[in-house]
Amino acid sequence: MSDSPTPTILVTGGSRGIGAAIVRRMAQSGWNVAFSYRSSADSAEALAAELSSDGVSVKAYASDAADFEQAGQLVDAVLKDFGRIDALVNNAGITRDNLLLRMGEADWDLVIQTNLKSVFNLTKAVTRPMLKQRGGSIINMTSIVGMIGQAGQANYAASKAGIIGFTKSVAKELGSRSIRCNAIAPGFIETDMTDALPEDTKAEYFKQIPLGRFGKPEEIADVVHFLASGHSTYLSGQVLSVCGALNC
Repeated sequence: MSDSPTPTILVTGGSRGIGAAIVRRMAQSGWNVAFSYRSSADSAEALAAELSSDGVSVKAYASDAADFEQAGQLVDAVLKDFGRIDALVNNAGITRDNLLLRMGEADWDLVIQTNLKSVFNLTKAVTRPMLKQRGGSIINMTSIVGMIGQAGQANYAASKAGIIGFTKSVAKELGSRSIRCNAIAPGFIETDMTDALPEDTKAEYFKQIPLGRFGKPEEIADVVHFLASGHSTYLSGQVLSVCGALNC
């Protein structure tokens, strides 16, 4: 038996979609999981109760990742409950799509605040504990849209492109302390949003994707597990496109 403590991962936006798949994957792999949610309290608590078991704890926290003070309080609470944070997944994000000519300032600000500032907030909050541990893995959820752009998503694309630059900078700053920072750029993934698309629209998207289908949230969760684990200890400052070859 190993004397090493059970590792702990913190996931923002973990109550549904890709976030919930990450929570489930990490818990099933034997990690303690802390995850935040801004709404959907019932589903968050149900997920935590379902996955908690002997030797593994899963706990949900109501917190707005876009709020600097709340981000710090979240990290403090997780450290109090679990004693350490070995990996952070910055997954919280929203869309407010519109053409640039019609996009209001409020929709620009909200997307940048939620998608990009939240990454700064949580990363800054976990930096000191990870420095003390002399190790950790920070995983930022960007998007293929941040790499190739998308009409009607200037705010979203800008926020996700910003995450890429942030990721590479943090990897250079913290690498000497064995803290790794990488980003995942999902393509089209099966979520509530894509489920609502008409079948003919899905068919058109499939034509653009060499693998001919949308990805599954579990396929993103598998990449998170790889980046959080000891199987990727020399991988840092990278953007892994999980997009079915859409961005080759």
